[in-house]
Amino acid sequence: MKNFSLFLAPMEGVGDFPFLRAMAKIGGFDWACTEFIRVPLTPHIPSLAKEYEPGVTGSIPLAAQLMGSDPEKMGEMAAAIEQRGAPRIDLNCGCPSNTVTGKGAGSSLLKTPDLLHAVLKSMVQSVQIPVTAKLRSGFSDTSLFRENLLAAQEAGIAFLTLPPRTKEDGYGPPARWDLIAEAKSILRIPLIGNGDVRLPQDAFSLVEQTGCDGVMIGRGAVANPWIFQEIRSSALVEKEPRLFFDTLLGHTDPDVPLKSKIAKLKQIVSFRLLKDERRSHYLSRQYDSTDEMIDFILPLFI
Repeated sequence: MKNFSLFLAPMEGVGDFPFLRAMAKIGGFDWACTEFIRVPLTPHIPSLAKEYEPGVTGSIPLAAQLMGSDPEKMGEMAAAIEQRGAPRIDLNCGCPSNTVTGKGAGSSLLKTPDLLHAVLKSMVQSVQIPVTAKLRSGFSDTSLFRENLLAAQEAGIAFLTLPPRTKEDGYGPPARWDLIAEAKSILRIPLIGNGDVRLPQDAFSLVEQTGCDGVMIGRGAVANPWIFQEIRSSALVEKEPRLFFDTLLGHTDPDVPLKSKIAKLKQIVSFRLLKDERRSHYLSRQYDSTDEMIDFILPLFI
């Protein structure tokens, strides 16, 4: 088995800075990435650039993910983020939200390979740091799969991440690892595979079956924040869930209402349990404090 890199996926609504800090406390991955920073058609770039905070993940490099569709503005935004100290900039071509795609961004870029190329080329030419892209396998189908891969590569990106589902697939059907293998045969640049990696062995199987150069994990890392360490050691590791949750809440703005903090913890539990019959028992329960909830859910993470 060849060596491969590990990436913590950018996750809108989940991967905020407190979560990233808590994950970095555990470690085991080579790269992290922010939630997307949306770049509208008339952006105030200095204000948007301040959404990126260097140093959140300590010694683990933190890429900034951008989402938008105007080549010129995306280039300007990339330059501003580089000045903030970002070591890498990633383009979001995967968000399936209708709110996003209705404005021509996210996975809607996959409908127009020429525009995808133009956006990425503008970003690449505007910075000295690596630019990368995270692409789904298509919008409504995979008819432009090859064209999108080549458009991204020819724009000059450093590597590409592929979650092999279309926009219409959302997050539901099994990830098509065969498309990752196909992409690997097409591309000259490194390819990061993503999708349905929930156990350490899944990461090894993904690399073995597709030949990809790295593995990105999102939902599997929310369910098991120690998964990267387990992949690295090829064994179960000693878990300190109290430290994880204390770090998460310790870096949450103290002015955030208790209801929102409880909601964040429930969100993590929902990833942990998925379709488990105990899910409703933990999520419908009323908690009077974060300490009470952590004490109650702690056994799930040991």
